[in-house]
Amino acid sequence: MKNELKPGNVVFSDLHPSGGDKRSEILSGLQKKQKSIDPKYFYDARGSVLFENITTLPEYYPTRTERQILKQDAKAMAKLCGENCVLIEPGSGSSEKVRLLLDALKPAAYVPMDISSDFLKHSATQLAEEYPWLNVHAVCTDFAKQEKEPEGIEQGKRVIFYPGSTLGNMKPDDATQFLAKLGQWVGQDGGVLIGIDMHKSTRILEDAYNDQQGITALFNLNILSNINALTGSNFDTNHFSHRAFYNEEKFRIEMHLVSEIDQVVNLCGSNISFTRGETIHTENSYKYTRESFQKIATRAGFVIKSSWSDDQQLFGVHYLGRIRESASG
Repeated sequence: MKNELKPGNVVFSDLHPSGGDKRSEILSGLQKKQKSIDPKYFYDARGSVLFENITTLPEYYPTRTERQILKQDAKAMAKLCGENCVLIEPGSGSSEKVRLLLDALKPAAYVPMDISSDFLKHSATQLAEEYPWLNVHAVCTDFAKQEKEPEGIEQGKRVIFYPGSTLGNMKPDDATQFLAKLGQWVGQDGGVLIGIDMHKSTRILEDAYNDQQGITALFNLNILSNINALTGSNFDTNHFSHRAFYNEEKFRIEMHLVSEIDQVVNLCGSNISFTRGETIHTENSYKYTRESFQKIATRAGFVIKSSWSDDQQLFGVHYLGRIRESASG
């Protein structure tokens, strides 16, 4: 389904993504030996507001640092992306960060992709009004399940924009598979502009996920409130607490919810038992050195063509190009 929105430089395609069986998925995670909940369930309305609050906290460096890099190095990024590229952003949300690049890139089209239809329509229309010269083709889809490019996207070099170190939420093998999928989308001549949080001192990392105001704790606990709303379960957030720590062996921040008492929670007719101190693993956030990220990129068929960072080396933005097969003979 494809239809024009107002203003005239925006088009909306709804591929009607399936939400899947949320109850079965949530129950399955909570029945594992290490109980877990997919971090996508952080983002109900309250969770989204709490995360926006997190990005402004003094301890939480990733968002402001990435924005600084995008602003100061937009022209250099534009040279690699090329004139009149087609800029595709999976999980585009409010398309906030792409605004830092548009004037320098001047893409032939911008393709925001998001699973939330109404939010995507609003964001795409607002962006098109702000940039009347920009062709915006918004696509409502679940990018993780979108195997091929939707029809009707403008011709031109494909560049995927994937900011926010979202790749860090994936285990390294899953991140490799995801990058390989991006390679199929962009073809031999396309590229990926991606934000990656960098390995650094444990203190800086743990401070970023344990802010003094307790906003990250509220964000983590809110996932249980969202699960209650989605499944009719009876989690009591007063009986859980937030824990976030840097697993130095695996180079990842782990977020958990700790059961403060022995308790039983009913979810979808199933009883989930917790012993005191048992945790629900809610999120990983992997941190990379340039070398460790290059290894993943190489396995996915990419090479880092250029990197940009801040003075403290807290965060990196990389442009990935496809590894070209050497000519035989």
